[in-house]
Amino acid sequence: MAENLGPRTSWTFLTQHARVLMPISRDTEVRVRDLTAACGLTERAVQAIVTDLESAGYLTRSRHGRRNHYQVVRHTFFRHPAEAGHEIGDFLALFADPPSGPGPDADRDLRPRGDHHEDHDQ
Repeated sequence: MAENLGPRTSWTFLTQHARVLMPISRDTEVRVRDLTAACGLTERAVQAIVTDLESAGYLTRSRHGRRNHYQVVRHTFFRHPAEAGHEIGDFLALFADPPSGPGPDADRDLRPRGDHHEDHDQ
């Protein structure tokens, strides 16, 4: 029985919610405009995600003059049962520093090469 193991749809390890929360944890007064640029999302999507994160208790938001000020609640636990015993602060610590530029393999082509099963079938 031959299976078609062609490329799957595009996916990443981190959700859009995680991508928005990481820069907020680095800069508590980051602007929505800067979040949209960093995350590749629309302003409306970022605002909805910030509202989701606030409603779920992962961050608080207050106004300081014309700017929002965010506070990440680092002792909040992940929502999914598989990670429920872990605090988001530990996760955010992994990404505490923004990327400083290309990594050691910057010249290597890192584009996906199809289904991950190909690597294991050899």
